[in-house]
Amino acid sequence: MSAFEKGVAALAQYKARTGSVAAPRAHVETLPDGTQVKLGVWVMNQKTRRTKLTVDKLQALADLGLDWAAA
Repeated sequence: MSAFEKGVAALAQYKARTGSVAAPRAHVETLPDGTQVKLGVWVMNQKTRRTKLTVDKLQALADLGLDWAAA
C-alpha cells in the first residue's frame, strides 16, 4: 500500500468515526494493521500538492469530502 493509499484509508477511517474530514494538524490515525498516519499533516500536504496530484488521487480525496479543484 502506497503512502497515499494509507493516507486515504486513514482519512476514510477518521471520517467514519467522526463524521468529518477536518482532522486537527497534530492528529495521528492508527490503521487496523497498526500503521500510524499523521493524518492532519498528510491532509495539509495533499492540499499543498493538489496541483500535482493525478485526477485519480484528486477524485479519491473528493469522494471523501475534500475537493480543492476550484481552489
